[in-house]
Amino acid sequence: MRVLGVDPGLTRCGVGVVEGVPGRPCTLVAYYVVYTDPTDDLSLRLLHLDRSLTDLVAEHRPDAVAVERVFSQHNVRTVMGTAQASGIAVLAGARAGLPVQTYTPSEVKAAVTGSGQADKKQMTTMVTRLLRLAEPPRPADAADALALAICHVWRGGTRSKLAEAADRVRRGGAR
Repeated sequence: MRVLGVDPGLTRCGVGVVEGVPGRPCTLVAYYVVYTDPTDDLSLRLLHLDRSLTDLVAEHRPDAVAVERVFSQHNVRTVMGTAQASGIAVLAGARAGLPVQTYTPSEVKAAVTGSGQADKKQMTTMVTRLLRLAEPPRPADAADALALAICHVWRGGTRSKLAEAADRVRRGGAR
């Protein structure tokens, strides 16, 4: 399974692509950070993000897209930009006909480090170790995107298989 993970952000949007199967180490395909200029008009920033994510989906042809779920923050401006970027990421996956799954930061931390309370340094260290990289992915937005992709391979792949099996049972196709 090839997964494109997105750590949404309006100024810096991390994108990571990995391949793998549940229970096995994943392999790095690529990672990026899409930047937008905070002085540009919001519509241009969102358009740039949309075009960049659409191009990366077309280039890497993932089987699924994993996006960090927006959570409440104290800074309303930050959460609004993150939510807008998240919507663009979900749209890029849906437009390509791909399944899109969202994960909370604590779900990703638990999947990658074993603790839903892990800090950024622990996350980057584990992503580096799990993908057998010589150096940590920089900036942290890229490491977070890779963590989302790893999380989906390990959890989302299993989750979607269970959902498909349950759907077959509901339709009477399996006993």
